[in-house]
Amino acid sequence: MRPQGCLSFGRSPRCSLGQDRNGYCRFTRALAPAKIHCNATFSHLFHSLFTVNVADLREILQYVPKFRGKTFVVAIDGLVVESENFSNILLDLAVLRSLNIKVAIVHGASHQIARLAAERGVPISNADGTGIVDAPTLQISIDAAIRLTNEIMEGLSAVDLRAAYANAIIAHPAGILGGVDYEFSGRVERVDFKALNLLLEEGIVPVIPPMGFDGEGRTFRVNSDWVAVEVAEALRASKLIYLAPPTIAETAQELPRQLSISEIEEFLKKRGASHPAGTISKLECAARACRQGVPRVHLLDGSINEALLAEVFSNEGIGTMVYSNEYQQIRRIFKKDVRGVLSLIRQSVKSEELVRRSRTEILEHIEDYWVLEIDKNPTACVALHAYPEARAGELACLYVSKNHENQGYGRKLMKFVENLAKEKGMTHLFALSTQASHYLQQKGGFREAKAEVLPAARREKYEASGRNSKILIKALA
Repeated sequence: MRPQGCLSFGRSPRCSLGQDRNGYCRFTRALAPAKIHCNATFSHLFHSLFTVNVADLREILQYVPKFRGKTFVVAIDGLVVESENFSNILLDLAVLRSLNIKVAIVHGASHQIARLAAERGVPISNADGTGIVDAPTLQISIDAAIRLTNEIMEGLSAVDLRAAYANAIIAHPAGILGGVDYEFSGRVERVDFKALNLLLEEGIVPVIPPMGFDGEGRTFRVNSDWVAVEVAEALRASKLIYLAPPTIAETAQELPRQLSISEIEEFLKKRGASHPAGTISKLECAARACRQGVPRVHLLDGSINEALLAEVFSNEGIGTMVYSNEYQQIRRIFKKDVRGVLSLIRQSVKSEELVRRSRTEILEHIEDYWVLEIDKNPTACVALHAYPEARAGELACLYVSKNHENQGYGRKLMKFVENLAKEKGMTHLFALSTQASHYLQQKGGFREAKAEVLPAARREKYEASGRNSKILIKALA
């Protein structure tokens, strides 16, 4: 018997949980504007969303209206399709569709191509579409890729999603590179976005293999990472999500949770040689996608159950996200933010890491306070109190929420304050700390000092507090 009250699209028996006059499930109306279709999707969504605490659920629900009606391109590695977790990925995709998120799938096939070639005893010139593709390799590629496309469509049908194979990639030959003819290796010329949009508007999931066609009907093997970028750009997708095999995802775990385009370029320059080609390809494609207008690109381990939902519906996710705009924003606080800042630092004040501040005290110096937001959620804060007569600034109220520790936000805020102090003509920063002096010295470059270095007004306040904080100072170049 199928569970009652699921969220996926389709023909709809009445849900036992009850429907309103418009045919919506009363229990899930806030989550999905789709008609009810009762299958395994509901139980998967229930497990994903409702086995979390209230705070997590609120975090999840804030993303639902943001993504409703948006398009996600999901690029799935061929190895991931054959993994045990693929059935869970299909359910994740059904959850996205139930929330009225449009989904297009691009899949790789290098694993299947290499295996089919071995089974047939045919030597191939290249498996992933980045090198020379001769005629025998092209034939193997076509057979393996189309077979895999069919398997994916069967899986989507099993979770009650309609799918269609889309030959939407118009390609041209890679040509002669370095004096070598790449034969049937192709490059994406353009994407037939009108055809893809027609499918998406009808609630159909396009499945796009790593093959392209030219105007004369010739077929070319194209790399799936590159195809995903072009499809995401053509569809003006909100997200491009790479589901990578563990061999690639394990190396990607060394990456920060968030990377800007410039940070990727720096990373590839310094450490690219130490990572597998698959990781490098996806990072290069992520940067390229962001340059071409895709706001977010995510690199996830496709073997982890519910990784897709965890990445999409949380502030931090569990993979690496590449962004083109200010995903993280440091801004001045406003009057409306004061209560949130007090709530953010409450536990730290209780444990005597930070000195107690009242609402009035913050409002009196509101121009000194800054907050770091992640997708418009306050996550960390800092203050810079100026002492113009001493050309000095105090780094104060530095705090990062417990859920976001060890991700570099503290250092980001220290660097921000340092640059801000320089702009204001300050020659040095100082900080007072009872429990974070080691951190400030290791991560911020501060050194311990005597009370004599403090401006007179601040020294008087320091001696009156009785906190016996350590005094740290840093010269500004």
